[in-house]
Amino acid sequence: MHDLTTGNPGKLIFRFATPMLLGNVFQQLYTLTDSVIVGKFLGKEALAAVGAAFPLTFSLISLIIGVASGTTVVIAQYFGAKDEVKVKRAIDTMYIFIFLASLVMGAMGIIFSESIFRLIRLPEDVLPYATTYMEIYFGGIMLFFGFSGTSAILRGLGDSKTPLYFLIVSTVTNILFDLLFIVVFKWGIAGAAWATLLSQGGAFITLTLYLNSKHPVINLSVRKYIWDKEIFRHSLRIGLPTGFQQTFVSLGMLAVLRIVNDFGTNTVAAYSVATRIDGLASLPAMNFGQALSTYTGQNIGANQPTRVKLGLKATLRMSAMVALLTSVVIMLFRHPLMQLFTNDAAVVDIGAHYLLIISGFYLIFSSMFVVGGVMRGAGDTIIPMFITLFSLWVVRIPLAALLSRGMGVDGIWWSVPIAWTSGLLLSYLYYRTGRWKTKGVIKQADQESSHG
Repeated sequence: MHDLTTGNPGKLIFRFATPMLLGNVFQQLYTLTDSVIVGKFLGKEALAAVGAAFPLTFSLISLIIGVASGTTVVIAQYFGAKDEVKVKRAIDTMYIFIFLASLVMGAMGIIFSESIFRLIRLPEDVLPYATTYMEIYFGGIMLFFGFSGTSAILRGLGDSKTPLYFLIVSTVTNILFDLLFIVVFKWGIAGAAWATLLSQGGAFITLTLYLNSKHPVINLSVRKYIWDKEIFRHSLRIGLPTGFQQTFVSLGMLAVLRIVNDFGTNTVAAYSVATRIDGLASLPAMNFGQALSTYTGQNIGANQPTRVKLGLKATLRMSAMVALLTSVVIMLFRHPLMQLFTNDAAVVDIGAHYLLIISGFYLIFSSMFVVGGVMRGAGDTIIPMFITLFSLWVVRIPLAALLSRGMGVDGIWWSVPIAWTSGLLLSYLYYRTGRWKTKGVIKQADQESSHG
């Protein structure tokens, strides 16, 4: 556990963000490994299927992840207030919620995945691969939720290193399983799904055993769990907007994929690979934003709003330097990066052009995510939700549909940085109002108890 309420803000956030970044890099290696091995050994149809599976998976689980992120903010604020009893209650409540939600989401994913793929007009030669992958993945979705939820709890407590260690092991395991199931056993696309499922399941089980024996706050025992409806209400208040935001973002991803699908299998495969690379390149910004969110939560809980402003300035400087460096690397090596996944020249050229356009705007994306991290950490998620939805559904998707008619796939690609720019401007304008400072859980809880 790490107290972020004292000390140099920039150093604290950097030290906290670095293990998170490394952990998420290894998390991304799950999907990157699948894509590389699938693309090289199973062909572009299977490669497109793995890429198409991601937005559908995200759309079905994003609401649950959003609510869990609300609990993370609650944990961070109670931890900042030194209320250990409430911290433990919040952890118990999250696990009960995750267990019940995973049963529902798993069933929905298995039942409806093929119908959704048909609805967005996934190419017929890709559909069987994508459906098989999804059915296996959702059969073990509880393991994914368990590991992600435990990692989120630890981040709320200021511990970003423990999840990293277990992610490294699970990523190496995933690579070995991929090679075994796809290359040796010839299980095809099902092998990629089983490799991810077993490696994440192993990470969750071993992490649970470790925490039960070593961690001073977390003790994962089903018989001892306590449901706290008041804490869950706070989690819903903070997390539901984020969950709805992520749900509509994922639905937006499906809408964009629907537009991409009309350009054929080569474009779908290129989009699949390029967005994987783009996702990896975006991780520093996202992790700086997540680190700032935890930092903000603890300092709001400790009633130190001045430190939040200092933390934002330091994080913007750090994330800007990383974003500029990332842009240069992606621009220079876009073709070799695409060639790691496929030898198909048409797929490589389409994906490389996507990366050339998108990578020039990582600084804008980074700043947008960091500013949003302040609001999320403070517990103010309603307005950021509307800003994200506006940028996606009012700006990006209509522009992608409109520009693609005259510019082809380039029109789809250009809609992304335009949407990021609108999101950054709106987020900064709202941050300047200062209204996010009044949304802390601790203050609200004190007010409610004084009127009770």
